[in-house]
Amino acid sequence: MSLKDRIGEEIKAAMKSKDKVRLETVRSIKKIILEKESSIRGEGRDRLTEAEEMDVLLQQAKQRRDSIEQYVNAGREDLAEKERQELAIIEEYLPKQLSEEEVGEIVDEIVAEVGATSPKDMGKVMGPAMQRLKGQADGKLVQQIVKAKLS
Repeated sequence: MSLKDRIGEEIKAAMKSKDKVRLETVRSIKKIILEKESSIRGEGRDRLTEAEEMDVLLQQAKQRRDSIEQYVNAGREDLAEKERQELAIIEEYLPKQLSEEEVGEIVDEIVAEVGATSPKDMGKVMGPAMQRLKGQADGKLVQQIVKAKLS
C-alpha cells in the first residue's frame, strides 16, 4: 500500500474517531503529496516514488522539529505541544530512528572508509553519512556525532 493510500485510510479513521490533531496532520501530509504529484505530471508520471514520499515525510518532520524549537524558545509551550503531537504522528510513517550509539557506529565506519582524520574532513563524512542514515536519524544528531568523532 502506498503512502498516499495509507494516508487516505488514516483520514477516514481519524474522522470516525474524531481525532482532530491526527486528522489535521494526515490531511496536511496528503495535501503535500498531491501538490508534489501535480508538479511531476509534466514529467509523465502520476505517482511519487517511495523515496519521494519518504522525502515528504522527512521534510514535514524536520519542519515540526524546527517549529518546536522556536516555540519553546519563545515561551509558547502550548504551540510546541501541538507540534510535538503532530511530529509523533508523522514519525509513525517513518522508519525506526537509530539510537546515538547506532549512528556513532555507522559514522565510525564511514570515517574509516573515507580516511577522515580532522574537522576539515567533515564534508567527506557528512555526505555518505546522510545518504546511509536517510530517514533513520536526524541530520543535527548526525552532524553532532561527526563533529565529535573528528575533533
